[in-house]
Amino acid sequence: MDRRRSAEARRVDMIHGGLGWKILVFSLPLIASGILQQSFNAVDVAVIGHYSTKQAMAAVGSNGVIISILVNLFLGVAVGANVVIANYIGQRNADRVRKSIGTVAVVALVSGVILLIAGVSLSRTILEWINTPDDVIDLATKYLRIYFLGMPFMMIYNFGSAILRSIGDTQRPFYALVVATIVNALLDWTFVSQFGMDVDGVASATVIANVVNAMIIVLILMREPDPFTLKIRSMAVEKSDLKRMLQIGIPAGLQGMVFSIANFFIQSSINKFGADAMAGSATALTYEAYCYYIVSAFCAATIAFTSQNFGAGKHDRCKRVVRICMLMSIVACGLANLLITWQDKFFIGVFTSNPDVIHYAAVRLHCVLIFQSIASTYEISGAYMRGLGYSMTPMLLTIFGTCILRLIWVYTVNAHYHDFKILLSVYPISWAVTGVAVMCAALWVQRRVFREHVRTV
Repeated sequence: MDRRRSAEARRVDMIHGGLGWKILVFSLPLIASGILQQSFNAVDVAVIGHYSTKQAMAAVGSNGVIISILVNLFLGVAVGANVVIANYIGQRNADRVRKSIGTVAVVALVSGVILLIAGVSLSRTILEWINTPDDVIDLATKYLRIYFLGMPFMMIYNFGSAILRSIGDTQRPFYALVVATIVNALLDWTFVSQFGMDVDGVASATVIANVVNAMIIVLILMREPDPFTLKIRSMAVEKSDLKRMLQIGIPAGLQGMVFSIANFFIQSSINKFGADAMAGSATALTYEAYCYYIVSAFCAATIAFTSQNFGAGKHDRCKRVVRICMLMSIVACGLANLLITWQDKFFIGVFTSNPDVIHYAAVRLHCVLIFQSIASTYEISGAYMRGLGYSMTPMLLTIFGTCILRLIWVYTVNAHYHDFKILLSVYPISWAVTGVAVMCAALWVQRRVFREHVRTV
């Protein structure tokens, strides 16, 4: 009984009472969790930047786009799992909650193994596709191959976190990440500064930290009260739940993959400016990732709150959810963007003291990061549609606005001018175009879904 009371105290009641404070309470641990997850790579880059060469720094820092391409599909399925479980909670269907958790556990393990095999076998090939310089490619390959050994554990954590988010608990996944981040930072410093290791040291530290992370989240889920308990013997695929998870999750994952593929071509263009541009861009990209996790947290809140309230038939609360999440995302991300850009010398100096690397990092901060809050318009609107069960529409619009448009820019405008600033200016342009399109689509989907839902109830 005490365990049940303790678990209920950590959950956010999404379908009753005020929304603003609850959304903030739900989102803040997610923002902190995202920052800690990004800190795995940021600490890797910082340690390598201070104890090794700029080639090693470029090798570690420029691999984010490759990791995203391979990982995003399965993270999208985790989004689908979140929607399905949250919807069953809104319907108060305990038996379906139990079965969906068993399905999620199997999907997490399978996806982790697939990513391990794909990452280890394809790393060098993908690095060659994006024109990784000869003085960087061997180090980058070594880093990626070790990094992907930890994928099964990363997927266990992400899918486990999706289960906890669906019941309104974002605190304990954050606590797990705190422990893992400390482990990663200590091992990074030990392996590189004390044992003389290079990219293999920081990659190994990340793998070990992911193992710790996964173990903690599994223990949490095994101690949850029914119907949210993870039972190893009950792990089995429920076909109807898997189908719904995939229907919602695959479009979300494909959107992330195609989005990363577009950035893949932009990274390829950045690589042509040399190791200094690669390292500088990687430094600025770290802060873009930090700020993006603010948007991502409010996206997760939008999905979870919308799914539960839609399952409970509370349409007006769904509308309020998206408005509040949009406002909070734009304001919070915008303030972070302005702070980092204003104090650019300090933030860049955390990673490097090389003047050429600093120059390229500052250019990216002032051309890209300062406008990043615009992305909230399409990210929150897309999350809202996914919470209502529509995932294909935001995928198609986002692929066009942030992917196809960027590819056209790379092969036309950038090919003509070959200028670093002009290359990067496609980011704010594509965010604005996509935002308008997805917000309009969200209004259309909302009217259609609510009308159909009323007729079927």
